[in-house]
Amino acid sequence: MTKDCGCDCECGSGPKLLFSCSGSADVGGVADQASRRLTAEGAGRMYCLAGIGGRVSGIVESTKAASKVLAIDGCPLNCARKTLEEAGFSGFDHLMLDDLGMKKGHTPVTEENIASVVSKGMEILTE
Repeated sequence: MTKDCGCDCECGSGPKLLFSCSGSADVGGVADQASRRLTAEGAGRMYCLAGIGGRVSGIVESTKAASKVLAIDGCPLNCARKTLEEAGFSGFDHLMLDDLGMKKGHTPVTEENIASVVSKGMEILTE
């Protein structure tokens, strides 16, 4: 049986999962919208960060089976990365918008900012 990898191939690998900051700051909005766009474009599948924090067994097990995990954080607090680490995950990819020059409180949720994060996310997910 072929697992759904979040793409249109029949590669048989586990899914590529995206865990995004969806915080109340502007950069959280950009991270969230970029994750939704990456999902819509078939690069991976946005998954439930709250489920990881709550140790929901099905979500944790699905994440263990993933072929790739990408945490996308809006700011240097790194809530998505830390939530995954607290649940015992390591070796996943991490994208922080601050590293792209997007600063909390100074980065509106615009098409340009979302596209920039999507571009970097695609690059990471296809490595």
